[in-house]
Amino acid sequence: MWPFRQPTGTLHPRRLAPTLEGAAVRDSTAQQFASDNYAGICPEAWAAMAEANVGHAPAYGADPWTQRATDGFRTLFETDCEVFFVFNGTAANSLALAALCQSYHSVICAESAHVETDECGAPEFFSNGSKLLVAPVSEGKLTPDGVRGIAGKRSDIHFPKPRAVTITQSTETGRVYSVQEVAALSETCRSLGLNLHMDGARFANACAALEASPAELTWKAGVDVLCFGGTKNGMGMGEAVIFFDRRRAEDFDYRCKQSGQLASKMRYLAAPWVGMLESGAWLAHARHANACARRLADAVAGIPGVELAAPVEANGVFLHLHETVQAALRERGWHFYGFIGGAARFMFAWDADPVRVDALARDIRDCVLPTAA
Repeated sequence: MWPFRQPTGTLHPRRLAPTLEGAAVRDSTAQQFASDNYAGICPEAWAAMAEANVGHAPAYGADPWTQRATDGFRTLFETDCEVFFVFNGTAANSLALAALCQSYHSVICAESAHVETDECGAPEFFSNGSKLLVAPVSEGKLTPDGVRGIAGKRSDIHFPKPRAVTITQSTETGRVYSVQEVAALSETCRSLGLNLHMDGARFANACAALEASPAELTWKAGVDVLCFGGTKNGMGMGEAVIFFDRRRAEDFDYRCKQSGQLASKMRYLAAPWVGMLESGAWLAHARHANACARRLADAVAGIPGVELAAPVEANGVFLHLHETVQAALRERGWHFYGFIGGAARFMFAWDADPVRVDALARDIRDCVLPTAA
């Protein structure tokens, strides 16, 4: 169903790659909204890396930058959490879930969850076999009833025993779990003896959307482990795995080492977090990205033939556009993915330029109206 290939590299299995042919190749450096991974490194993270690049420092996390970053997370989350740094989100999610499960356990997730659709079996691989059990979801959100339905399906020894639940904040379709929704899921998990993991690749955007503190949205609502994404928040790489119950982090440093995620020059993973946390940039950039998503949604509202595929709650806009409109936009040089359900997905990063957002909105209007006439 997805035989497409990007011009270089590999293709996200849920998305149709942006087309770079013909008239689309006008300015290879022009800002695009296909993914918030397209953006460069924000000034705060870059400056902190430059400061960390002076002189020598102890290796493997024994440097002052790693200490400052971990202390910064403890301040941000208002608790004495255990923090680990890894290179990317797949490793963060997979290792965190492996820490919560044995090989004969299972993890309940939404059918559209990133761990299910986009991590190449890594959660099962790093847990030596813990099975992902997918629940059908409405609007991309896992519900307490969905969790109970999967967890109560079977209890015999022939079935992988449920041990954890994972949710994505914000979701793959740009929705945000409220504090109350997280708490309800946590209560369900507690009643069933399950751990609650949060894939927070865009956790900052969720905090900005809800105007909730990181503590309120995680451990105070019952989350056991959070994978806090830095890459989509303005860093070049680096995710933080945060255990709110230190007992669950036992030997996690060994997991990181065994999986090739222990950085010898750890300060280069940790220092950008120092810049982001101490300046407040993590939240400021997320607010800006969210605002640009709303700007596009407002600008195209009411255009015939343009419909939102999902409410705009974080930094993503999903639009139902006719195939001819999508082709016309690509001809004008715009890159975007055909995402879940066939919608055109536009993601906004920390550096999204409102002028460029407005240009996209104008081109959408110009491409649609001839079709609608």
